[in-house]
Amino acid sequence: MEASGKLICRQRQVLFSFLLLGLSLAGAAEPRSYSVVEETEGSSFVTNLAKDLGLEQREFSRRGVRVVSRGNKLHLQLNQETGDLLLNEKLDREDLCGHTEPCVLRFQVLLESPFEFFQAELQVIDINDHSPVFLDKQMLVKVSESSPPGTAFPLKNAEDLDVGQNNIENYIISPNSYFRVLTRKRSDGRKYPQLVLDKALDREEEAELRLTLTALDGGSPPRSGTAQVYIEVLDVNDNAPEFEQPFYRVQISEDSPVGFLVVKVSATDVDIGVNGEISYSLFQASEEIGKTFKINPLTGEIELKKQLDFEKLQSYEVNIEARDAGTFSGKCTVLIQVIDVNDHAPEVTMSAFTSPIPENAPETVVALFSVSDLDSGENGKISCSIQEDLPFLLKSAENFYTLLTERPLDRESRAEYNITITVTDLGTPMLITQLNMTVLIADVNDNAPAFTQTSYTLFVRENNSPALHIGSVSATDRDSGTNAQVTYSLLPPQDPHLPLTSLVSINADNGHLFALRSLDYEALQGFQFRVGASDHGSPALSSEALVRVLVLDANDNSPFVLYPLQNGSAPCTELVPRAAEPGYLVTKVVAVDGDSGQNAWLSYQLLKATEPGLFGVWAHNGEVRTARLLSERDAAKHRLVVLVKDNGEPPRSATATLQVLLVDGFSQPYLPLPEAAPTQAQADSLTVYLVVALASVSSLFLFSVLLFMAVRLCRRSSAASVGRCLVPEGPLPGHLVDMSGTGTLSQSYQYERQGLSHLRWSAVVQS
Repeated sequence: MEASGKLICRQRQVLFSFLLLGLSLAGAAEPRSYSVVEETEGSSFVTNLAKDLGLEQREFSRRGVRVVSRGNKLHLQLNQETGDLLLNEKLDREDLCGHTEPCVLRFQVLLESPFEFFQAELQVIDINDHSPVFLDKQMLVKVSESSPPGTAFPLKNAEDLDVGQNNIENYIISPNSYFRVLTRKRSDGRKYPQLVLDKALDREEEAELRLTLTALDGGSPPRSGTAQVYIEVLDVNDNAPEFEQPFYRVQISEDSPVGFLVVKVSATDVDIGVNGEISYSLFQASEEIGKTFKINPLTGEIELKKQLDFEKLQSYEVNIEARDAGTFSGKCTVLIQVIDVNDHAPEVTMSAFTSPIPENAPETVVALFSVSDLDSGENGKISCSIQEDLPFLLKSAENFYTLLTERPLDRESRAEYNITITVTDLGTPMLITQLNMTVLIADVNDNAPAFTQTSYTLFVRENNSPALHIGSVSATDRDSGTNAQVTYSLLPPQDPHLPLTSLVSINADNGHLFALRSLDYEALQGFQFRVGASDHGSPALSSEALVRVLVLDANDNSPFVLYPLQNGSAPCTELVPRAAEPGYLVTKVVAVDGDSGQNAWLSYQLLKATEPGLFGVWAHNGEVRTARLLSERDAAKHRLVVLVKDNGEPPRSATATLQVLLVDGFSQPYLPLPEAAPTQAQADSLTVYLVVALASVSSLFLFSVLLFMAVRLCRRSSAASVGRCLVPEGPLPGHLVDMSGTGTLSQSYQYERQGLSHLRWSAVVQS
C-alpha cells in the first residue's frame, strides 16, 4: 500500500465488464475477518492473502493485489512476493477505538487485473495493559453519626482504558469495623464503588476513619489502583438537599462556543442556617466530563469548558451533587446529548487511476475511488457528480464510485479532459470536496494524411538547371507522434511512356519537388503525375494528390525567315515598275519563331536601304511597300535589309535581305547592275553596254525565263516545307505581326505578283 495524500496513478486499463463482476461479487460476499492482539510488534504476520483468495503465488503477483484502508491509514502492509499480510506498525487498541468494543479496522483487498475487490476487517483484541486509576487519589466522605446501618455512600469510581474483562471488575476496601464496599453498575456499563455503613457511628468514640479503596480489573493477572478514603463523622443534620427533578435531558449543538450555558440545575434544603446552604459539584465525573464541563458551585449553572465533537462522543451523562453545609447531599443526573453539525467535508480516496486511455476504446474504466463523511444523518449522506459536458459517467456501488468513458473518444477533437469530481453532503450548509484530475487521450492511427490541395500546379521555365526546386506538396495528419509522421513518394504515372523518374524527384521528408534535368518547352510543354503521402502508423494510412508541371517558354529561339530564302545560291529580286503608286506592295517578308506566346510575336522594321525613304515595312505583317512615287532619278537597283524581332525578354532577331529592281515597263529586260558603279562611269560606258545588250538579247531572254521559273519553284518548295506556325490565341498587340497566315503571301500580293509575271512574260515575247 503506497503512502501519500493521493495514490500514485498506475497505468492500467480495466475492462468495465470485469469491474461489474468484481463489484457484484464483493457486495454479495461477507467481509473476511482477521484478528490481532494489540501491542503486537510491527511486521507481524496476520494472514496469507494468496491462500485466502485461492491464488497461486505467480497469479497473485500478476494480478496486482493491493490493500486499501479508509483514509489511506497505514496499518497493514502486503508482501507481494509471499502474499503475507503483515502489520505495518504496533497497534494500540485504546488509541484506535477508545472504549468502543469490538475494535474493528476495515479495509479492502483490490485485485487489478482483472479487477476485483473484497471487504475485510481486522479486529484488534484488547490486552490488560492499563491499570485502574482514581482521578482523585483522596476522597472525603462526611457521615452523620445518626446514619443508620445500611446507609450507602457512593464513592468516585476509577477508570480503566481497557475494555471487556480487562476493565474494572470490582472494588474492595481495607478491613474495618464500620464499612464495607459494594460494586455497582451504572447505565453506561461503568462500575463504581458504594460505601455501605454496617455499624452505627459514634463521633465521640471515633471522629474519623482512614480507609484504602482498591479497584481491581478482570485481567489475568489482574491490575489494580488505590485511593484513600477519609471518613469524617459529623453531628446530626436531618435534612438532605433535594433537586427539583432527579433527571435532566438537554441537547446542545457540537459547535456551541466555550462558556456556553448548557443547563442550570437547582436543589433546595429545608434546613436553615449553615445546614441549609447548598453547594453544587460534579459527582463521579470522568476525566472527559471534567475537561468538558464545569458547574458553578453557588448557582448550579453547567457550562462548556471546551469545544464538543459529535464524531468523538455523542452524549454525556453528568452526575450532579448538591451538598449542604452538614452531612447530607442530593444527587441528580444530567443527560447531555450532542447534536451533530455539518463540520466535516466529504473525503475522497482514490484507489485506481488510468491515464492515458486510447481514443477508440469502448467503455473504459478511468478511475476507482471511495467517498466517506465523518458526520452522521443527513450531514453524512453524500452525492457525487462530474461536469455534465464531458463524455464520462459515474457508477456507484456502496461507497465506491467508478469513473468510465461513455463512448469512444476522439483525440483529434480533444486531447485531454480536466475532470472535477464534486462530492457534496446533504447537510446545512452543504460541504463540498472537489478532486481534479487530468485524463490524457492516447492517439490511434485513425486519420490518413490530408493534402492541403487536391491538385497542385507548378511552373518551371525551360532550360532550367538540374536539381532545381520547382515546388512543394504538403500533407498534414491530425494524429500525433509516429502516427502523424508523413512520408512522400511519387506514384507510378498513368502514362507508361512518361519517364517520370528521370524528370522529377520528391523529398520523402518534406515534399519538395525537384527537376532532375533541363526541360525543353519545344519538346515537352507539360506533364502530370500523382504523389502519395503515408503516415508511420500501424497499419499505415495514405492519400494522394495530382501534380501538374507546366513548362514555361523561354525566348531561346530566334525568328526564322521563310521568305525570301536567305541561303539560296542566287538572291531573289523583286521587280517594281517606276509608275507604281505610293503604298505599292513590293513583297512580304514571312518569318516564324519556335517559341510561344509573346516570345513568338514578331515585328518587322526596315534596318537598311540603298535609298532611305523610298520603301517602308509594315511592322505588323512584314509587307514591303513603296513609301512615295518613283522617279527617273531613283536608282534602278536597291538592296533592303529587314529586321525581324520577337517580343521576348531579351528579344531575339533575324534579318532578311531583299533585292529590288526598278523597271520602266515589264518589257524591259532584267539587267544586273553593279552595286557600287559611279554615275560618271556608267555614262562613259553606255555605248559599250548597249552593244553588249544587243549582242546578248537572245541569251538574256533565255536566262530571264530560266531565272523566273527557278524563283517560282523556290517559292513553292519553301511554302510547302514550312507548314503552319503556332501563334498565341486572341488579338495581338498593335505593334506585333499576326503570324497565323505565315508561309503564304496575302491574296492581294499574290494577285499583283501574278499580274506582274504575266506582263513580264508578255514583254519578253514581244521583244
